[in-house]
Amino acid sequence: MGKSTDIARAKARRLKGMIKESDGIALENERLKAEGRKEQAEALREEALARATRAASDR
Repeated sequence: MGKSTDIARAKARRLKGMIKESDGIALENERLKAEGRKEQAEALREEALARATRAASDR
């Protein structure tokens, strides 16, 4: 995969986590909120890794 594609995929996953978290808030479902937060954190890590890989290859 291309580096830009990896970054976009991570951002989409982070958005999916935000939606899960907001659904959990609306439904008062703690499990869904926690799952959304976890997915957001993992996506942020993936995005940071993709950005670092992209920066390293640009040098």
